[in-house]
Amino acid sequence: MQTREIRFNAFDMNTVGHIQQGLWTHPRDQSHRYAELTYWTDYAKKLEAGLFDGIFLADVVGVNNVYGGSSEAAIRGAVQVPVNDPMLLVPAMAAVTKHLSFGITVNLTYEPPFLFARRMSTLDHLTGGRIGWNIVTGYLDSAAKAIGLDAVAAHDDRYDLADEYMEIMYRLWEESWEGDAVVFDRAAGTYADPQKVRTIHHRGKQYSLDAIHLCEPSPQRTPVLYQAGSSTRGRQFAATHAECVFVNGQKPQGVRSIVDDIRSRAAGFGRAPGDLKVFVGATIVTGRTEKEAQEKFEDYRRHASSEAALVHASASLGIDFAKYDMDEPIETGKSTAIVSNVEAMTRTAGPQWTKRKLLEQMVLGSRQAPIVGSAEQVADALVDWMSAADVDGFNLSRTVVPECFDDVIELVIPILQERGLYKTGYSDGTLRDKLFGTPRLSDRHVGAGYRMGQ
Repeated sequence: MQTREIRFNAFDMNTVGHIQQGLWTHPRDQSHRYAELTYWTDYAKKLEAGLFDGIFLADVVGVNNVYGGSSEAAIRGAVQVPVNDPMLLVPAMAAVTKHLSFGITVNLTYEPPFLFARRMSTLDHLTGGRIGWNIVTGYLDSAAKAIGLDAVAAHDDRYDLADEYMEIMYRLWEESWEGDAVVFDRAAGTYADPQKVRTIHHRGKQYSLDAIHLCEPSPQRTPVLYQAGSSTRGRQFAATHAECVFVNGQKPQGVRSIVDDIRSRAAGFGRAPGDLKVFVGATIVTGRTEKEAQEKFEDYRRHASSEAALVHASASLGIDFAKYDMDEPIETGKSTAIVSNVEAMTRTAGPQWTKRKLLEQMVLGSRQAPIVGSAEQVADALVDWMSAADVDGFNLSRTVVPECFDDVIELVIPILQERGLYKTGYSDGTLRDKLFGTPRLSDRHVGAGYRMGQ
């Protein structure tokens, strides 16, 4: 029987069109206001009033230009372009909330570790320890070319780079400053004890560093670590580094196999089952009755864009669907994009899948099959997912905002609360306190091995 409390993150992006492509054209959708600060502060207040755990912000630093070998369709359909920096939203949203957490996607491939460590520590200070980092390595050639590279690195090579990057981050966040380095002694004129602040020296394959971390210890030191790769190499990385894992899948059984594998790999590193929280991507369309939900779904469906959906799928799968007829078998080859997406599609549609089969799944402009039904039916579906897939919560993808989250807050959450499956108030502390009962990395986490002092 399901006994864990369900956790919800709103899944969004600082852009017009995120996952459900085309729904920005709906007359009630407000995502075109993404460049207005009040849009995000009102959004944050709404989510906290509704007891959401957090907002999980995706990001890309390139343009989806695989489809037809051009960015034209992406620009025309607002397929994750234009897109603004998600990190700059956090202080404003944190200022109008007390408990809401912020999971920020940042591509380590294009971020110097020394400077990025400071930005994340700054956000951890400003939010009072409510920040998490979704670790990604990127998959778009357009991003690589934008900073002067010829192409994105091979999939597994990106993870090798990420392992080294994480070592540097742990050393900056956990090793450079001892916990009692800051003494704040006005009489002596000493703010911090220099004997308790260390220079980090690193010489590796990708990076060289000689630096003191510029920030004093923040509430969490290391932000809560998210990871969203489900390929074989991605699972190994998650088992080593992640505290929260974000997975996608069309069927609970497929997700369960991924979750079981990651937890098993994590146990090999001495980590306990409770050291990992797993969030699955979900899209909810609901109403007070099943009829109302179905009518809303059909209304939304009329605004979904097949072309925009294919533009996004082309980039994330590394396949130019513009080259294929509707029933022509798709050749996946060796993709350098999101390998787990290709694997998931093959599991769902079979080895000889076609563009038609893909479009049949993308009823709301993404490959994520929506949960459509009355609030009671949605609650039942979520509980079934929790049990069948062994997940801890859901990253809820926006459809038409803000009403998609209003519906969850007003209709679904009260039912889950009545069943004892959703919190009725926030606990105090940092994001890591709320998730794991401690503000610092678990002693079983690889990053804790770099800790100096407390």
